[in-house]
Amino acid sequence: MKTARVAYAGALHEAHPHERGLQLADGRVLAEHEVVWLPPFEVGTIIALGLNYADHVKELAKELTVTSKDEPLVFLKGPGSLIGHRGVTRRPRGVAFMHYECELAVVIGKTARQVSRGEAMRHVAGYTVCNDYAVRDFLENWYRPNLRVKNRDGGTVLGPWFVDAADVPDPHALALRTRVNGVVTQQGNTCDMIDDIPALIEYLSGFMTLQPGDVILTGTPDGVVNVNEGDEVVTEIDGIGRLVNTIVGDEIFGR
Repeated sequence: MKTARVAYAGALHEAHPHERGLQLADGRVLAEHEVVWLPPFEVGTIIALGLNYADHVKELAKELTVTSKDEPLVFLKGPGSLIGHRGVTRRPRGVAFMHYECELAVVIGKTARQVSRGEAMRHVAGYTVCNDYAVRDFLENWYRPNLRVKNRDGGTVLGPWFVDAADVPDPHALALRTRVNGVVTQQGNTCDMIDDIPALIEYLSGFMTLQPGDVILTGTPDGVVNVNEGDEVVTEIDGIGRLVNTIVGDEIFGR
C-alpha cells in the first residue's frame, strides 16, 4: 500500500494514489497540485549515508579522505531540513556547486537495538524517495562535519508516497534516476550500495537505538550535477515513487 500525508482545506489528511491524482481518506479525489504534500510519515531521527555507492566514491575521489573500505560515513540531519513533494528548495546566492542526490529512504518500523544482519529487515516498515541536496562550496575536510553542506532548511525532500515493506520484494534491485528539466542526469540501481540495508541496520543499531519513524537515507550513485534557480528536479525510484522539487532563489525567502 502507498500512503501520503497532505494538507488540504485547513486539515491534514492521509491520501492514496488515484488515477486522477490522489484520494483522501474521506473519499475526495484531488489533483496533485491542489494539496500541500508533507513528508509521508512522522519522521524521527534522520540518518544519512555519504558515499554508499562505489561509482559515487569514484566520482568524488579527488576530494576524499575515505574509501569504500572504511566504515559507513554517517551523519544526522535536523527536522527543519525536511520538505515534501512539490516543495521548493533555496539555492543560496553566490554558491558555485549545489547538487541533488536521489536516494532510497528506509523507514524503521520497530525498535532496533543490536540487531543482527539476519534480523535487520524485520525492523523495516517501508520506503520512500529522498532528494538529499548538498551545497559543496561548504565541504571542507574530514575534521569539520558537513553541517552547512547537508543540513540546510528545506534541503531534504521526502515523498510523495510511503510504500509498505511488504510491497517491495527486493529493495536491493530498484532502478533510480534523476531528471533535471526533463533530462536524465543520474541513473543507478540500489543493488550497487556498498553497505546494503541489513548491514546499515546492524551497524547503526550496534551503537544507537533505532526507533519507529527513524529514516535511513542510503546514499546516491554517481551523476550529480549543479542545479540552478528555476530548475525542476525529479528524483524517481521504480516501485517507490516520483518526487518533484523546484530550485528557487533567495528572493522568495526575503533574503
